[in-house]
Amino acid sequence: MIKVLKLQKAVIAIILGVLGIIAYVIMSANDIQWGKYVLEASGLLFMLGALLFLYPILFARKDKDGCVELDPEAVVDAPAEKSESQA
Repeated sequence: MIKVLKLQKAVIAIILGVLGIIAYVIMSANDIQWGKYVLEASGLLFMLGALLFLYPILFARKDKDGCVELDPEAVVDAPAEKSESQA
């Protein structure tokens, strides 16, 4: 599902953000002064990951019925419309 929605970059950004927080905790325990920059970078990675998670929702295509296609390359069989003679 992650591959279909093209969310790999968002997942990688979130994982790097978590690793940045872990690095910050280790740096703060060892009193390294520039650990705050690692914390800022991990915060930016979290925000980037959140925006990348929203990308498929914001730029999804709508078909003529108004349904959203998250995977525009997939073929979806539309239900047959009723003609006036059948109604």
